[in-house]
Amino acid sequence: MRRWPPLRPGRRSSPEPRRAAPITVPQILIHRDGELLAKAVAARLVTRLVDAVAAKGRAALVLTGGGIGTAVLAELAAAPARDAVDWRRVDIWWGDERFLPAGDPERNETGARTALLDHVDVLPGQIHPMPGPDGPDGPDPEAAAERYARALRAAAEPQDRRGVPAFDVLLLGIGPDAHVASLFPGMPALYEEERTVVAVRGAPKPPPTRLTLTLPAITAASEVWILASGREKAAAVRMALSGAGPIQVPAAAARGRQQTLFLLDRAAAGQVPPQLGRIASP
Repeated sequence: MRRWPPLRPGRRSSPEPRRAAPITVPQILIHRDGELLAKAVAARLVTRLVDAVAAKGRAALVLTGGGIGTAVLAELAAAPARDAVDWRRVDIWWGDERFLPAGDPERNETGARTALLDHVDVLPGQIHPMPGPDGPDGPDPEAAAERYARALRAAAEPQDRRGVPAFDVLLLGIGPDAHVASLFPGMPALYEEERTVVAVRGAPKPPPTRLTLTLPAITAASEVWILASGREKAAAVRMALSGAGPIQVPAAAARGRQQTLFLLDRAAAGQVPPQLGRIASP
């Protein structure tokens, strides 16, 4: 039996943490295949960032890794419409990261830079990667997590919730076990009600040490977009829409304050009841 690290003193240990009910009911949009899904999400993201910059003067975007997350960024880089975004007014954050040195090909940051960030006019100071073991805190993931939490607090406005910036869009992949970011089923991080970033040790998929936003930080986002492609994600998508508790099904608690979108291809939507999903493309 896997033994997770103990909760920090003072943390709740009840079967389910007390959380406010999700503010938004998920909308489900289904695309024909993964390629079309990536193109559609990239186009939607351009529109959302342009609108945010026009309304507020700035935008904040949280990136995810994984196959479909990286594919979206590559499609965005290839789209002529990408230049409609004033990238100098966009802050880039991450929902989670493998605790590996900068430049490691397994880091989400590395994939995002290769796919998108190296191709657009985003200012270096507006890219906020999560630290690795070669960062200022060395091989201490807890200290690195706290450093990232401080960076989030510093970027937040007084009216922002949970001590994180008002993320306009927070992208998430979903694992076959219904994990999001690096919040895996049953892990202590899912009980967190105060901290916005935590270290994860003993993750069930390699590498075992990671940094992740917590559910309080994720649910502070204006919009949460959950991306899924492939038949192996179908059961996880169904569970995420089932109303299950967050400890067993973390994706069931990933909701935005203003909008939650499940952006799926047909394979990933294979177990979604027909009345819930809307075909977005033929």
